[in-house]
Amino acid sequence: MQPSDAGSLWDALTDSGQLAHSSLRSATARITVKDLAERSSLRGHLGELRDRTVLITTRSQLATALALIELDGIARRVILYPGEAPREHLPFVIATGAADAVVCDQEGSQAASFGVGCIVTCDEALTTASHPRGRQRQTEWVLLTSGTTGLPKLTVHTLASLTAAITARRQSNANDTVWSTFYDIRRYGGLQIFLRALLGGASLILPSSQEPVSDFLRRVGAEGVTHISGTPSHWRRALMSPMAHKLDPQYVRLSGEIVDQGILDNLHAAYPNATIVHAFASTEAGVGFEVRDGLAGFPAEILGKQDNGAEIKIEDGSLRIRSARTALCYLGDKSAKLVDRNGFIDTGDLAELRGDRYYFVGRRDGVINVGGAKVHPEEIEEVLNRHPQVQMALARGRKSPITGAIVVADVVLKSADNDSDTRDIMALKQELIEACRRALAAYKVPAAIYIVPSLEVTTSGKLARAGA
Repeated sequence: MQPSDAGSLWDALTDSGQLAHSSLRSATARITVKDLAERSSLRGHLGELRDRTVLITTRSQLATALALIELDGIARRVILYPGEAPREHLPFVIATGAADAVVCDQEGSQAASFGVGCIVTCDEALTTASHPRGRQRQTEWVLLTSGTTGLPKLTVHTLASLTAAITARRQSNANDTVWSTFYDIRRYGGLQIFLRALLGGASLILPSSQEPVSDFLRRVGAEGVTHISGTPSHWRRALMSPMAHKLDPQYVRLSGEIVDQGILDNLHAAYPNATIVHAFASTEAGVGFEVRDGLAGFPAEILGKQDNGAEIKIEDGSLRIRSARTALCYLGDKSAKLVDRNGFIDTGDLAELRGDRYYFVGRRDGVINVGGAKVHPEEIEEVLNRHPQVQMALARGRKSPITGAIVVADVVLKSADNDSDTRDIMALKQELIEACRRALAAYKVPAAIYIVPSLEVTTSGKLARAGA
């Protein structure tokens, strides 16, 4: 059975018999999906939310997950507001999405500031349910795009488009499968794992707000997580933690950023018994494809129509996708085109063919202009990340009166190298610059390397880039 066949998420769970063993767990609560058959996270207010456009904004991802299960098929539209998204964007999102109800975990005057007439509080505790569930309408799911500056776009999906890449067949060992993710489930990447876990009859361990990476790793290790996902930046930060060894996964998934060979090799070394998979997906295009051969990039043979129904092509150097997994439209911004006249989404991710394999080189909107020459920061980062002493790197532009910009790079060293003396650091910087000179055109070589203790990662798990 495909998940969309049953109509709503609740119908899919009940019709496929997935209630008995699946559970959702935060740092403070554990709730089985079966609990929701008799009780509610919405404190008896589900009926008030019928046919409304509901913005969900809670600090707890578990509270959001419970509300989603109840509201799909009941609400006209649900808008997912990530826990760490800027609060100043809330009025824009409420207005653009035409929200007339809010589900939140705030009380009193704070909740009243949303400016809508219907406010329902929701948390990790369940109370007696008073309304039947099941499909009464098709609910739109609205996700925010994950830029770090400017207002987000509101992207419309349905349960069918969100689950088109997921086959809801219960596996014989599903009771032993425990998923987790570094993502916020209110972003596309995390929502995919939430749906994949539930519809596969597995359990899901959710990160908690402001939880340090080391504490999260310790917790998911203790919970016996078997399957876990995140961006390459998530994984680079995780591998820096001494708690990384607490994990013994069977399956590791990466998406959301360019996956270079360095992070794949490091994950294989850390988790030799795990299947390492990297996938291409975006909020607008959905899941395009996944790569399982342990190599960066993707085979050229992926181009064309795949067995999974997605069609992939490269046009003007940019990856384009057409499938039933793509979003339906943007809300509000009538000038923002989602698909071209042939139904393809231009992802803006640039790829070039080397031999029989395509490699991502960066984003069209992320180039550094050095004297009229275009530099993709990801190309430089890939070279720097190959060095055995480098944990993660960020290339960026710095203003220059001569060329307009020059390239510099911030580098985080592996923990064992943090105590190196000044002479060692100077020698390492020179090594890194020489490595770039051997691999890159002269104008792409960093003019300076800075050793930094950490790099900022956005709430969507990507390296924070100026102007991104």
